[in-house]
Amino acid sequence: MTVTVEPVQGLATESRTKTKKRFRWSEQISAYLFLLPALLVFGLFAWYPIIQTFIFSFQKVSLNGPSTWVGWSNFNRMLIDPTFKTAWINSITFALLSIAMGFVIPIAIAIMINEMRRAKAFFRLVYFLPTVIPITISILIWRLIYSADNGVLNAFIVQIGGHAQSWLQDTRLVKPAIILLLTWANFGSTLLIYLAAIQDIPTEYYEAAEIEGASPFVRIRAVTLPHLYPTMIITFVLQVIAVVQIFTEPFLLTQGGPANSTLTPVLVIYRKAFLDNDFGLASAWSMSLIIILSIFSIVYLRISRNTDS
Repeated sequence: MTVTVEPVQGLATESRTKTKKRFRWSEQISAYLFLLPALLVFGLFAWYPIIQTFIFSFQKVSLNGPSTWVGWSNFNRMLIDPTFKTAWINSITFALLSIAMGFVIPIAIAIMINEMRRAKAFFRLVYFLPTVIPITISILIWRLIYSADNGVLNAFIVQIGGHAQSWLQDTRLVKPAIILLLTWANFGSTLLIYLAAIQDIPTEYYEAAEIEGASPFVRIRAVTLPHLYPTMIITFVLQVIAVVQIFTEPFLLTQGGPANSTLTPVLVIYRKAFLDNDFGLASAWSMSLIIILSIFSIVYLRISRNTDS
């Protein structure tokens, strides 16, 4: 007599498979339940304001009564507003100046510190100190430096035979003055990013370059800079994103002046919302800023993904 056990084994295997699937599904449910509070908080404080701003951008917002739907009127008003062109041109100028002053210099300093045999920790500390100073205190310090009457910078220029300048009142000088402040305040964090990237380069490359008799300049050009390229691109995009959102420095130093030469989109949003009480127009401005920042964010994510791969 022959006994067949294959169906029983098949049923047992199928049962184990179903048990595993149920276990995995229960694990996923548990993970989602743990994530739910964080997602709710994130949605409440991040996505809800964005959605509400999008709705406000199509309304004439009233804080005392119901808001009225105005369609694309706020966006039309934004586009014909002379400050729209001025603010975005200023942002582009700030971005270009920031790249010129705050992008190349940290790379050069990071490479120099990495080439040092001694005192690396000391110089890292010295360059990082401005980063830990609160921005309001930094602005007060630089206001004293830029003062047209008795500022430190003008005193130095006069001592070497130059003429005192109105750094915060001259439309030609005020943008570089603000970007210099920004570069000084954020220099330390950018420097540490580049130092970390440099120290992540395998030492075998430098050893091979030394065996070949390469000079320090050749080592930097052939080894350091090519390996820094992904970090440079990511830092570049993040720096542009940060500069486009600049507000505190022009607000506290110049209030957007002189002659709107330091007016930025975020400063315009502040004026429209809290000085003119035109929240619909301010929301339209905010949506234009969100779109621009989203484009840069997508670029950043793609570059970051390609770098990781």
